[in-house]
Amino acid sequence: MAHFPVNHPARPLYRVLSGLIGLYILVFGVFGVVETWGDGLFGRDGTYALGLRTNLAFSLVSVIFGAFLLVGASRRDNLGHYMNLTAGAVFLITGILMMSVLQTSANFLNFSMSTVIVSLLFGLILLATGLYDKVGTDEHAADERRRREHPVADAHR
Repeated sequence: MAHFPVNHPARPLYRVLSGLIGLYILVFGVFGVVETWGDGLFGRDGTYALGLRTNLAFSLVSVIFGAFLLVGASRRDNLGHYMNLTAGAVFLITGILMMSVLQTSANFLNFSMSTVIVSLLFGLILLATGLYDKVGTDEHAADERRRREHPVADAHR
């Protein structure tokens, strides 16, 4: 069973990071919708928004996902923790899948290599924020610290 740090002192910083990523994705999505409105949903032309290639479908998904991340960053409970873990995994998987189809007709979100790199980077940051922003009672946090610092745990390091 995984042992996530509870009430990590840098938790506010991690929430700010996930909020900034969510804000960027939301603004990217809005700019993308404005730039691609009227094009086909899965268009493959060279439309860019905030430095990343996009189409209408990717822009609409970005608006929804950016709002999702902002909600997760604003939460003070463990829902934000789970939302960041999920978002990190989704970004990593999407980045890898889209990298594998970049030069094919299966690139329906119109990714470029720069979009893949940003997706992987955001995935890693969101996964890290999800690992360190778990909230719990003071007793739960103390119990988790004791479990990590137990002499038997030191023998397995």
